[in-house]
Amino acid sequence: MNIWINEQPHDIPQGAKLFETRDRVKPQADVVILNGFPATSDQLLSDGDRMVLIRRGEMPSAEELEALLVARHTPGVHARIKQATVGIAGVGGLGSPIAVALARSGIGRLVLADYDVVEPSNLNRQMYFIDQIGMFKVDALAATLARINPGVEIVTHVMRLNRDNVATTFGGVDVMVEAFDDPQAKAMLTETFLSRFPEKPLVAASGVAGAGSANTIVTRRAIGNLYLVGDGATAAAPGTGLMAPRVGVAAHHQATAVLQLLLGETPA
Repeated sequence: MNIWINEQPHDIPQGAKLFETRDRVKPQADVVILNGFPATSDQLLSDGDRMVLIRRGEMPSAEELEALLVARHTPGVHARIKQATVGIAGVGGLGSPIAVALARSGIGRLVLADYDVVEPSNLNRQMYFIDQIGMFKVDALAATLARINPGVEIVTHVMRLNRDNVATTFGGVDVMVEAFDDPQAKAMLTETFLSRFPEKPLVAASGVAGAGSANTIVTRRAIGNLYLVGDGATAAAPGTGLMAPRVGVAAHHQATAVLQLLLGETPA
């Protein structure tokens, strides 16, 4: 029968067991994951099972790293995610954690666009570090993503997006993400992208500020291929700032919606 071990196909005898297969392929492995879940007891293997064998502290090859990185995912998901390209407009409080979440999920290609540089005030909620202050955000984020998952192709654009360059920048993406904090920029990106690419989904956000309940942040289909994350009301204003917990919740709602769309599901 055929199973997958560290994302590579293996032909094993019918009736083979988990730990004996580990001992034959990689006896030094001290973590065994079967079909996305750590295995603590021996069991019979079935055709199509997916095993991941990990030796703690070992630096894997690039191919093994990718397999190990997604070892806890549902079997069959990674192959679909790996083929996808996602565009992110704005890599601040929303865009940078979205990019990190998608890189950790094994996305194939990210197209990032932002004109801004990292500033100290960004560090309260964005995925940057003190030693990156002054760098263009897309360059700093690309460096961080490469440290997380070097298998992701990163395309960066240091630019201010407008109605004339949205299509050329993001024309090749499968799913588009709006991650601006400026209402006018949000409206421009959403209107321009959906008018040029009505067949492609766009995941946007509205109402993520403050320190209120994160339970009010939801994902809903607004109209057509536009999906909206947030409470739709709580914008940044005097006395209502942007804080890491609530912004992070919204960002991960957006990243989840992207994955659902790539897997043929309807975000909700």
